[in-house]
Amino acid sequence: MKPITAHDQHRLTSYQAKVVASTTAGFGLENMDVMFLSFTLSSIIADLHLTGTQAGLIATITNIGMLLGGVFFGVLADRIGRIKTFTYTIFIFAFATAAMSLAHTLPMIYLCRFLAGIGAGGEYGIGMTVLAESFPKKQLGRVASYVGIAGQCGAVLAALLAAWVLPQLGWHALFLFGLLPVTITFFIRHHLVESKLFISKTNHSKGQIHALFQTPQLAYQTTALMVMAIVQIAGYFGLMNWLPTIMQRQMHLSVAGSSTWMLATIAGMSAGMLTFGWILDRRGPRFAFGTFLIASAAGVYVLTLPNSMGALLLAGAVAGYFSNGMFAGYGAVVSRLYPSEVRATANNVIMNVGRCIGGFSSMIIGWLLDHYSTVIVMLFISILYLISFCMMLTITNLKASRYFSQP
Repeated sequence: MKPITAHDQHRLTSYQAKVVASTTAGFGLENMDVMFLSFTLSSIIADLHLTGTQAGLIATITNIGMLLGGVFFGVLADRIGRIKTFTYTIFIFAFATAAMSLAHTLPMIYLCRFLAGIGAGGEYGIGMTVLAESFPKKQLGRVASYVGIAGQCGAVLAALLAAWVLPQLGWHALFLFGLLPVTITFFIRHHLVESKLFISKTNHSKGQIHALFQTPQLAYQTTALMVMAIVQIAGYFGLMNWLPTIMQRQMHLSVAGSSTWMLATIAGMSAGMLTFGWILDRRGPRFAFGTFLIASAAGVYVLTLPNSMGALLLAGAVAGYFSNGMFAGYGAVVSRLYPSEVRATANNVIMNVGRCIGGFSSMIIGWLLDHYSTVIVMLFISILYLISFCMMLTITNLKASRYFSQP
């Protein structure tokens, strides 16, 4: 075997930097595109005179598109290659987002968001797979955290663009910025190549969804990870979508639309992701997920304590630190638990089932707020995290001795 020279090591580091740049830019700009809907929804409702049900269906259709796109492009990436498929997903969600600038009817909006969801659903798992096959396994937690932080940066960029564009040009113009991700596809095509691991795999099990459920143990592992992903998304959207309303109801504090609140929460999330990735690489998934899930279950009650804006910002940052700190860790864990033949499929299927089902948490929490007290809502979210904790403990391959010994 040829020894690795200093020049080889430098070249490897250079390539890894290009991989990180491509995947973080892709995920950050994808999240920017997704967040455009949040900032324009009130304008769309007013412009088209939509009912609450019609407006809510926009997000639901997007989530359905994410699930279908995640499955399709995950399988495609495992069969024909990660790099080509990665650029396909970026093109689809970028052009579908930009097409919203021409949408003047509700059916057209539904179509654009469905297509955008298809592209966005395929992008996350493929990006995580590219990272997994470009870095040593014991660095995946830390590297995956960069992708998660990029998503938060995308949300900030969306907020800044919305603040600048909406008052001047209206909601249609904002969606034209959805074309920005297209620029990175040229970089990806010219600087990234398929991994040797992927090229060396020529068997017929590539991209087979049933391979995720091939044995009883594997089927349980896949299902349990889906449950954990559902809780992750449900907790995130439940807290972040309804927190302003909960605070207004309990303490008459207006935080809706506050850039200070958003920045504090995003700072907490980003710090949590970095910490979680570091712990995951050094102590293993059970310790990392266990710590953050228990803290999330207890931390939701912290949100009922603030009696001032400063305390509310701190509580939001703490809640974001634990509840969303785990997000990027799922891609790292799934990439270690599943072989190269189905790695992109596993990432996309598991995470997009979480997105699709977990996204309904906003509706459930809204119903709870209509019929019960805030304490019941917090108890519901807390129980979700405890369910995820119990599921995590039952996944045999997440034991540190097995997790770190897997190739």
